[in-house]
Amino acid sequence: MLLQDKVVIITGANSGIGAASAKLFAAQGAKLVLGARNVDRLDAVVSEITAAGGEAFALAGDVCDEAFAKALVNAAIGEYGGLDVGFNNAGTLGSPGALVDIEQDDWNQTLRTNLTSAMFGAKHQMPEIARRGGGSVIFTSTFVGYTIGLPGMTAYAASKMGLIGMAQCLAVEYGGANVRVNALLPGGTDTPMAASYANDPEARAMVEKFHALGRIAEPEEIAKAALFLASDASSFVTGTAMLADGGNSICKAA
Repeated sequence: MLLQDKVVIITGANSGIGAASAKLFAAQGAKLVLGARNVDRLDAVVSEITAAGGEAFALAGDVCDEAFAKALVNAAIGEYGGLDVGFNNAGTLGSPGALVDIEQDDWNQTLRTNLTSAMFGAKHQMPEIARRGGGSVIFTSTFVGYTIGLPGMTAYAASKMGLIGMAQCLAVEYGGANVRVNALLPGGTDTPMAASYANDPEARAMVEKFHALGRIAEPEEIAKAALFLASDASSFVTGTAMLADGGNSICKAA
């Protein structure tokens, strides 16, 4: 029970890595506040957790709204008395395309969803985590733009690389308060968002070949990496860009 009685916020919790992490964290004893836009899917995740004996509270909203970030922290305090972990996982691929074709509104929306929303989350989470004596903040970044460049993914890569810089600076700012801050960099993962990029057998096969393991991850595999960063198992890990990438950073296979 690596998260016994720890209070955890997870955004983007209605599917993919967020939902898998919510279920795993609950099984490890966490008390969860789950945020996402899709109310029905979010409620379904909460129902599955509570049916298994876990504790979870759902709050629907838009992570691009700072008031929602504050409301999630207030919910953690109101429901469970405080906050120990913030997993800022919500994100979007945006509108893939060549840089010369990207509209400013699309660029801005991708950065708001992937980077600014995580800033809002950390801004309101970290003081409360520090007040509790310390804990963990996690950002879901990516390998795209870090170890592999992909055409048409400029806005996505730029926004996700910003999370790494933010994690490093916040790790220094809050290290004295025992708040650890890390970026988690999954490899290709079988989520609805990833399926929108690798949307046919040929594209999926190409993505799988990026990885030394010759496959993409299941969301539950990335959730285990997030669990490590959320728990005291990573008590001396902060400011890192931690790869959980199936070896795509070292794979040169054709």
